[in-house]
Amino acid sequence: MSVQMHATLLLDQIIIIFLLSILVTIVCNKLKLPATVGFLITGVLCGPSMLGIVTDLNDINHIAEIGVAMLLFTIGMELSGEALSRLKRPVFLGGSMQLVLTVLVVAVLAVMGGVPYQKGIFWGCLAALSSSAIVLRIMQEKAVTHSPAGRLSLAILVFQDIMVAPMLLCVPLLAGTLELSLTNSLLGIGRLTLVTGGVLLFARFGLDRLMEAVMRTRTREILLLTTLGLCMGMAMLSNILGLSLSLGAFLAGLLLARSQYSMSVISGILPYRDVFMSLFFISVGMMLNVDFFLQHSFFIIFITALFIVLKTLLTLPSVLIQRYPLRTGIVASLALAQAGEFAFVLAASGMKSGLLDMNSYQSFLGVSVLSMMLAPGMIAIAPKVAGFVAKHKGKPYESGSEDTEETPVCVLKDHLIIVGFGISGKHLAHTAKESGIPYTILEMNPETVARYKNKEPIAHGDASQHVVLEHLGVEKARVLAIIISDPAAVRAITVEARHMNPNVFIIARTRFLTEVAPLQQLGANEVIAEEFETSIEVFSRVLAQYLVPIQEIDAFAARIRQENYRMLRRMNATVDTLDAMASRLPDMGVQAMRLADTSPLCGLTLVKSALRKKHGVTVVAIHREGEIHASPDPDTTFAPGDIIYLFGKTDKLFAVKPLFSGGANKLSSSGR
Repeated sequence: MSVQMHATLLLDQIIIIFLLSILVTIVCNKLKLPATVGFLITGVLCGPSMLGIVTDLNDINHIAEIGVAMLLFTIGMELSGEALSRLKRPVFLGGSMQLVLTVLVVAVLAVMGGVPYQKGIFWGCLAALSSSAIVLRIMQEKAVTHSPAGRLSLAILVFQDIMVAPMLLCVPLLAGTLELSLTNSLLGIGRLTLVTGGVLLFARFGLDRLMEAVMRTRTREILLLTTLGLCMGMAMLSNILGLSLSLGAFLAGLLLARSQYSMSVISGILPYRDVFMSLFFISVGMMLNVDFFLQHSFFIIFITALFIVLKTLLTLPSVLIQRYPLRTGIVASLALAQAGEFAFVLAASGMKSGLLDMNSYQSFLGVSVLSMMLAPGMIAIAPKVAGFVAKHKGKPYESGSEDTEETPVCVLKDHLIIVGFGISGKHLAHTAKESGIPYTILEMNPETVARYKNKEPIAHGDASQHVVLEHLGVEKARVLAIIISDPAAVRAITVEARHMNPNVFIIARTRFLTEVAPLQQLGANEVIAEEFETSIEVFSRVLAQYLVPIQEIDAFAARIRQENYRMLRRMNATVDTLDAMASRLPDMGVQAMRLADTSPLCGLTLVKSALRKKHGVTVVAIHREGEIHASPDPDTTFAPGDIIYLFGKTDKLFAVKPLFSGGANKLSSSGR
């Protein structure tokens, strides 16, 4: 077959593969399955054991290797020193423990089954790896990447990706094909020194100048060619020196991570990486022998179930050792209970080195493909499984945290409970401290607790647990602010807190507007949707640039808030309770305003201010010199420093703010 005919046939096969993958991924999307599963199924359909669209896998595998190299390249770019510094404890403590424990246990089980220890260690390396592509994509879709379980999963995946290159280098050693002669050792050291030295010299003297010259052209095509050239050039160099393509691409990514133009570089290559990675997963599906899978289906299903359970149990200690609760550990462990994309690269290397025979390789493919297909469902049910186990756990402090166990039962009363000490939690705590509001904080990140232990009333624990909320004094609290990024945890905390204290005012944060009504059904009084509030902040700042009066902007924002939240409350109202009746008046509220010295109301009586007649608000109380005067007389005179409690529509309350703060020098300027 001529080169031209071969190229034409390869192009025809790739086109058919892409067209079939479109149909399969659309079906998977309807079934709520990620695109990765669709690519695996596409590969199975296109492979020699099914439709036979592709009979020679060598060409497709070569293209798929480029996808793996690009994936390692982007991972290297994302592993900047700053990123590793933020996750250094979860990465190196949690990641190393997960990998070492998995390799050790699997190797011991293999040796007990009569397998040589070299192959046992290799099987352990295969089992230890998880799929970054599947886990991170699903977590991004579910908006839980920044939750404790999401951060821990990312950290362990990062360590696994770092260790892929050393694992590949150890394959010849385990297979006994590595000749440890003096000459070979010196050549190996020389190659490694040459690559490392060349990379460091180029990074020190050439990279910045090259990237600056490329960026000055202001041409995206030149930037893309430079990125691909660096990635593939470094991969080819490492391959010439006897190392893997992926290792060279990873080094190129680390090289470019320190560049100030790294974001422009990575944004340009991501679409190409995704295309080649889709071919990688398709090629993995092609390798699966369907006849072998059907003949050994019961064995493969049993091994897959055993693999998921074993990997979950072996990952769990790496989370618990960092003093995270059992619930977080179960969610993170189930999220990582599948085979990884780099395990296929490692398995292919093991096949060439004789560590795997064809039957073992096909069994590995069957277990890997099946576990990847089950991964979305495992991640979806993980919060429910974790909640069930934690609920029936005898001790509420599963993580073994000394911080929470030593914390006495809260003696505060009428206080604020802050769950989550991120940016929003810190701002809320600072405001509460300045306002003299008693508060206590609960945080699940042990490093954050240790950092603020002597600065804030902070404790470590899982707020979804009954005893933890009891220690925080939720029965005597006035407000519970749930400011965390885990939707399942927010729902669990809301249910438990409402059950323990029907009168506590629960404010919950969520990402999307669609989650507001379900949280209100569970008992939350107010739900702040980041998606909705961000949109209001955007248009408020846009209108401010057009010099629209701030009163009009505030009134417009208040009207949009009350219309949207009223609609959600209406959808949520199912019974005619007192709360349901109150929810029909979402545009009404009570607002406290401090009277400034420059306010035109100073010295006026309540009747002369005409607040109800002209501004549509009613004064229900005045706080003065430590005393609250409810239902003040019409002849009550306003004085500077008074805290005035107003009742009225939300937009009216916003519009009257300048009158109290002194922003209006005359009453007529505020509508009198």
